[in-house]
Amino acid sequence: MDASTLQEAAAALLSAYETGKPIAPLIETYPAATLEDAYRVQQRLVRHWAERGDGVRGHKVGLASAAMQRQMGVDQPDYGHLTASMFHLEHQPIPIGGFLQPRIEPEIAFVLGSRLRGPGVTVADALRAVDFVVPALEIVDSRIQDWKISIVDTIADNASSGGVVLGSRPTAIGDVDLRLAGCVLHRNGEIAATGAGGAVLGSPVNALVWLANTVGPLGVALEPGHVVLPGSMTRAIPVSPGDTVVATMAGLGSVTAKFSGEERS
Repeated sequence: MDASTLQEAAAALLSAYETGKPIAPLIETYPAATLEDAYRVQQRLVRHWAERGDGVRGHKVGLASAAMQRQMGVDQPDYGHLTASMFHLEHQPIPIGGFLQPRIEPEIAFVLGSRLRGPGVTVADALRAVDFVVPALEIVDSRIQDWKISIVDTIADNASSGGVVLGSRPTAIGDVDLRLAGCVLHRNGEIAATGAGGAVLGSPVNALVWLANTVGPLGVALEPGHVVLPGSMTRAIPVSPGDTVVATMAGLGSVTAKFSGEERS
């Protein structure tokens, strides 16, 4: 894709954000698009937001489970950016009208205490860089109609990012075995899904290492204070106005997201 085509694709996604109307899959409109093209489109979105004061506050890893990789026909994760406006307070109503087709996933969020930049980052480096972990709920969303996404679509669409709710209980990374930490996801008081940290590339720490080593050669470092979402411990579940979703994680506590029925502003 040449520069004008990349900008055209980015403009289509930005229009979906602004109007609330999903677009046709990009891979149908641009069948020759590559993964590299998709990341270039994503970068245009991030630059657009940053120019308007919505700066990067972290990253997310997507497609981190074997099941999701098989579903998408890929053999590696992808990544997206978390901007300041994506963070929502726990227990405070989140206007669902701000999303198009929201789903929610439980994750173990890393909060970095020191800079982490690849290539060459090891698990030991990653562990040293983490200040603490907290339970998190990621709101995934798609600007592609009916979630009919290819790997190109989700990458271009900032890895289907929507929002983040962080729990308020910090835990030292050495105080819990992230691989074995179990999770129960409740929606409106009923169990919706269960999982464990090991579903995320064998350990969420592996996702953090992968991310640092992937974005490092692109000139991107994971900065102190940044939040990294390593991938979901369970399947994603849809959410509707009035829903309350609670993720309880062994050794980490819980995190709650509440959705209001407020329409788009």
